[in-house]
Amino acid sequence: METTALVAAVTEGTAKFSAPDTIWVLLGAALVFFMQAGFTMVEIGFTRNKNTGNMVMKNVMDFCIASMAFWVVGFGLMFGEGTGFIGSVDLFVSQNYDGVFGNFPGLTFLIFQTVFCGTATTIISGGMAERTKFSAYCIYSLMMSLLIYPISGHWIWGGGWLAELGFHDFAGSTAVHMVGGVAALVGAWILGPRIGKYDSHGKANAIPGQSLALGSLGVFILWFAWFGFNGCSTVSASGDDTILSMSSIFVTTNLAAASAALFTMLISWLRYGKPDVSMTLNGALGGLVGITAGCDAVTPGGAVLIGIVSAVVLTYSIEFVDQKLKIDDPVGAFGVHGICGAVGTILVGLLAVDGGVFYGGGWTLFGIQTLGVVSVALWVVVTMGIIYSLVNATIGLRVSPAEEIAGLDIEEHGIVDSYPGYMSGRYTSVKTGNVPVVKTGATAPAPAAKASAAKPADGKGHKITRVDIITRPEKFAILKEAMHSIGIQGMTVTKVMGCGVQQGNSDYYRGVEVASNMLPKLSISIVVSKVPVRDVIETAKKILYTGHIGDGKIFLSDVENAVKVRTGEEGFDALQYSE
Repeated sequence: METTALVAAVTEGTAKFSAPDTIWVLLGAALVFFMQAGFTMVEIGFTRNKNTGNMVMKNVMDFCIASMAFWVVGFGLMFGEGTGFIGSVDLFVSQNYDGVFGNFPGLTFLIFQTVFCGTATTIISGGMAERTKFSAYCIYSLMMSLLIYPISGHWIWGGGWLAELGFHDFAGSTAVHMVGGVAALVGAWILGPRIGKYDSHGKANAIPGQSLALGSLGVFILWFAWFGFNGCSTVSASGDDTILSMSSIFVTTNLAAASAALFTMLISWLRYGKPDVSMTLNGALGGLVGITAGCDAVTPGGAVLIGIVSAVVLTYSIEFVDQKLKIDDPVGAFGVHGICGAVGTILVGLLAVDGGVFYGGGWTLFGIQTLGVVSVALWVVVTMGIIYSLVNATIGLRVSPAEEIAGLDIEEHGIVDSYPGYMSGRYTSVKTGNVPVVKTGATAPAPAAKASAAKPADGKGHKITRVDIITRPEKFAILKEAMHSIGIQGMTVTKVMGCGVQQGNSDYYRGVEVASNMLPKLSISIVVSKVPVRDVIETAKKILYTGHIGDGKIFLSDVENAVKVRTGEEGFDALQYSE
């Protein structure tokens, strides 16, 4: 897909088009568009179900915004004749590009490039997931598609200064993936981590996603569509040399993904004692990103080596960002797209059959590849840093703690449950660390009179009481932390569906009111003996109270006895920790 200096536009009506070339490029556009579905599934799978609708909306909207922005301004800035730094302003792609980029109409190349722009933009959503305002996301997606991606893309594919130096990025390891990955890292750093991601000592807590099945589906969709991403970037299906190149690209693309997934699995198995599923899925994507720059320039063996290197740098970069830099990247966007994109591009300088160091080409290409990676990375860091900072200073980048805990589905889009009818709830248990108490502005009612004392459950004078708390799922993280602070360690949590005398509350779907009588709740059961029951009640009331319908209820019941199965201890002793 690389182009040198643009040739003059073909006079309207005189261009001769190739049907195979046109169909091939349009097929590639369709496959790359389908990658949006893959990214959506990966991001949904690796995040919590209380943010499902938000992730769907972001992936839909970033492509819509990219389509409009790239048509209005971006395409001209990327491919219009201009300087080595920037193309030209060609509003609404009004110039005639028929035959300029290949034996096909200019509109064919426009849609092909539009889907690549959408891919770069959608990468950001995963790295900044679960705490970003939807309005802010729309703004920086617009700026990415309008200016950031097109200008650096011009350097590489539009005849800019890197293209003139001989920089080789066949299908976009740097031009597309590293741009999106670096933008995601900068955004995640400015946003800060999700609530509960790090404890009071800075130790990273795992926040599991809702579905490995959805994540794996997304990976397979992306793997499938990547054959169009790389293979159709030949922008031609004519001639023996091109046909051989197409076949080679399919093979190198597949081998890099397979070897990266395999070696990521082995690394995780050695490091963690078990083959990690989510890291292995990320490994396949890292291999695909790594091979994208040189899929046309390396041998199958070179592709396998790129996959292996991608696996190594992916695993350690995700750990480094997460545990050392304390940057919360829920889906590993920077490791997969930023690091593997950069490393894959640089490896072209070593492994390219024509010009690579390992094939006697000297260090010139390697130097150019490194220069290009560093230059594009700096461009994205500076420009996106400015954009994020401006957005943060005006409308704000991040939702409030209360909105984040409740989930972006309900707070940003009014979705009570993205999986109605499946009793999914909107809760994922995590280690909460220092979770801030959300102040609602409401004042809890005065404490009721203390319950009358019941007879002790054993002969030691220790009363045992069971406290059952029914509340909203999003309140659990704060409630758990508060209970720990008063000495409660053990609890049983069950996802339930139900309603009180109010018969639930109204939900809306496509503007129509839905009878939402059965709502997702949590039933939290705590057996109390040493800690005063009234402390448990008052703490729960303080945390759960908002003054609105649905705050929940607390039920108390006397426990006749408790028996620890392992030791045979009964009563108060059964509730205490023992070796």
